[in-house]
Amino acid sequence: MVMVRGPLSLLVPADDRHERPLVGVLVVLTFLTGVVDAVSYLRLGHVFVANMTGNVVFLGFAISGAAGLSIASSLVALASFMAGAVLAGRLGQRLGGHRGHLVRAGVGVKAALVAAALLVSIAATAPATGVSRYAITVLLALAMGVQNSIAGRLAVAELTTTVLTKTLTGLASDRAGGKPHMRARRVTAVAAMLAGALVGGLLTLKVSIPAALAVATVLACAVVARAHVDSRRNAAWVRPGPST
Repeated sequence: MVMVRGPLSLLVPADDRHERPLVGVLVVLTFLTGVVDAVSYLRLGHVFVANMTGNVVFLGFAISGAAGLSIASSLVALASFMAGAVLAGRLGQRLGGHRGHLVRAGVGVKAALVAAALLVSIAATAPATGVSRYAITVLLALAMGVQNSIAGRLAVAELTTTVLTKTLTGLASDRAGGKPHMRARRVTAVAAMLAGALVGGLLTLKVSIPAALAVATVLACAVVARAHVDSRRNAAWVRPGPST
């Protein structure tokens, strides 16, 4: 039996070493979701690059003539997100047998896309307008499509990295007999998303778009580095489907 020490002990059963390498990674990616959605919603025309439920609703509002919303922005984000998911699906078919390699490759692609969005935001005179705005939206939505697909393949319960509706429902309806680590994951996922949105919002509004995207890039690269190191020395990464 592998004992899990530290904060992860609340999120992973002591007898399930196969989920331990993934939980920290997915919490960081959940935080990143909050950061990039803060950038896109606050500065790229009231559009989400991770929350596609919101974009579908925004699209309906925009078609109805609601002010401040763009049909084009919503469609661009939706199409780019789906393209990113297709790309990650192909990676998953090749690397799904080794979760560490899948995380390293998938989040590596995401990190490259977010870094490209960062470069565009630095180079653009007005990154929140015109062609630059759409370029950043495309790159971030592609990145989040990749992330969401990878998280789906990893299938760690309550850590989807992008969707909290089910998580909040489970948290509210959970009974005393529920598994403690599942409740802890739900609370952690909500807290991580909220913290990411707060940090992303503060950086976007008080500093700049590049500042927020720089944080997202650094954290994504850190996840890639962690996956690269751990997947080479930790056999738990090899298991193709974590138990829940």
